[in-house]
Amino acid sequence: MTLGRFAFDTRWGARFDPSGTRFTLWAPGARSVELGYTTGSAIGPVEYRMMQRGDDGWWEITTDLVQPGAGYGFRVDGGRLVADPAARAQMGDVHWLSRLIDPETFGWTTADWKGRPWHECVFYEMHVGTFTPEGTFEAIIARLDHLVATGITAIELLPIAQFSGQRGWGYDGVLLYCPHQVYGGPEGLKQLVDAAHQRGLMVFLDVVYNHFGPEGNHLPAYAPEFYHSEVSTPWGPAIAYDLEPVRQFMIENALYWLEEFRIDGLRLDAIDSIKDTTDVPLVRELAARVREVITDRHVHITTEDDRNITWHIERGEDCSIPLVSGEWNDDFHHTAHVLAVAEQEGYYEDYAFDSAAQMAKSLATGFVYQGEMSRHREKAIGSPSGHLPPTAFVNFIQNHDQIGNRAFGDRLKFLSSVRAFDCLQAILLLSPQIPLMFQGDEFGDTTPFCYFTDFHGELGSAVSQGRKLEFSSFSAFEDPQAAEVFPDPNDESTFIVSKLDWDLLRMPTHKRCFQVTSNLLRVRRDVLMPLLADIPGGGGAAMVDGRKFAVSWPLADGRFYSLFANLTDETWAIGSAAQGLAGAEPVYSNHLHAPEDLREGRLSAYTVVFTLSQERLFEPTL
Repeated sequence: MTLGRFAFDTRWGARFDPSGTRFTLWAPGARSVELGYTTGSAIGPVEYRMMQRGDDGWWEITTDLVQPGAGYGFRVDGGRLVADPAARAQMGDVHWLSRLIDPETFGWTTADWKGRPWHECVFYEMHVGTFTPEGTFEAIIARLDHLVATGITAIELLPIAQFSGQRGWGYDGVLLYCPHQVYGGPEGLKQLVDAAHQRGLMVFLDVVYNHFGPEGNHLPAYAPEFYHSEVSTPWGPAIAYDLEPVRQFMIENALYWLEEFRIDGLRLDAIDSIKDTTDVPLVRELAARVREVITDRHVHITTEDDRNITWHIERGEDCSIPLVSGEWNDDFHHTAHVLAVAEQEGYYEDYAFDSAAQMAKSLATGFVYQGEMSRHREKAIGSPSGHLPPTAFVNFIQNHDQIGNRAFGDRLKFLSSVRAFDCLQAILLLSPQIPLMFQGDEFGDTTPFCYFTDFHGELGSAVSQGRKLEFSSFSAFEDPQAAEVFPDPNDESTFIVSKLDWDLLRMPTHKRCFQVTSNLLRVRRDVLMPLLADIPGGGGAAMVDGRKFAVSWPLADGRFYSLFANLTDETWAIGSAAQGLAGAEPVYSNHLHAPEDLREGRLSAYTVVFTLSQERLFEPTL
């Protein structure tokens, strides 16, 4: 339930009340727990009060001795004073005391914001620390009008939960309720959300429920029950989601961001790494709770999961979204990358043998792998997805992972030809799937986005060495000298070089790239978006001829929306493979005379055309 307007009540942590704030901690094996606190806003002498043990391992105290702005923490069994794992704010980094706040004091100017429907989403993924030179929530506000002019409708922040150090991607968060202090803390995040809503922009947040970071997480020390030591994940022991307090910690975290910060949606990171042994998966319960609790505005959930499952993105009989709005579709990205770069290392080997047909299949029916054998993973992957509407998938040709997990953080714009990139961008932004762009894509930024951290000592050395070993077998390191310039994640220069270069917008080439992007998104807004609200599933089809293909999707009004793409250096003589082209209404083409050529049954090199028609314009081969 909510405490007041936009203040969400949580079982964990501190819930401020002028008559007495209640502090709670779950530490079932503890013999004693003390609340430590300061009497002012600065770090000073710490006083202690014993907390009372309640049922099921909960410890609690209600007191008016701690006022907003003061520091507090917990001392278990007389040990070290540590931060509240559900702290809303910190006095400093993860090793400092938490800061008590009154969440009801923020003055919202957009309190009546109702959000935007799912089919209107155009995502712009950004990293707070590198999106602007300042690297803060406040600095983002000055760039929001630029995003609106681009045609973006939703900004998606990489994880902002407090992590160790000053800089990092955010996936090493340890205080999952606390906006990173370096970015501007809870006050700064609320200012950003309010400013975005003023401009009609949604704000999504990437959240991590599959692991905690390696430094600053003290839960294992005083609540080892929070983990299953016998169940391993890539990041250590699995979180014990069969225990109600643990499950409550995460589900309430999701509701907290949506309610207290007016966030419009969440992206659940790597849900395939959530080792949940219960009958009701965490994602199912979490999504259902969100739909149950928040009914006064549009809220959305997206997921990342490399298993290509579909149960969480199924639609209701009335085309409603019972659980998750959309799944990140890595398959589409991988086909796009191979088409642009012809890379075959790592997971790209699964997309190298017929990448144009695989892209067409993904556009028409969702996933590429819908139960087929994956050579790279050495097992069958996926579930049938062709029955789902295209809006059940979030497509991208770049994102933080696919850039930053390359050895040198290089972008697709840097790696591919201009013609190939422009065609792929048009396919991304005007196909009926939900599109996602990475920061700087709108003006063709080619600066790298590297993997960076701020760890020290043995942990820092292990991360730096492990990163280098990870790529040692890749072709980029065939030249021994490549290792000499490999970006060290813990070197501050790796972080600085990853910041967007906004000066590029002054250059004619990048101005032109911005014009193209904004024009594509204007067409999406004016023509495509109105057709997506009730677009059905089950009717997508494709025709493939080498690296040339066509895809069509049935619309609710009986018409067909179609894509024709030629990703070769030769003209595509479509001929008898298509019919009714003369009556097709052009929606967009990247070449002036392409619609006229298409009506005559041909498509020139590296050309993309989208059309509307009364019937399907080709005989499907997929």
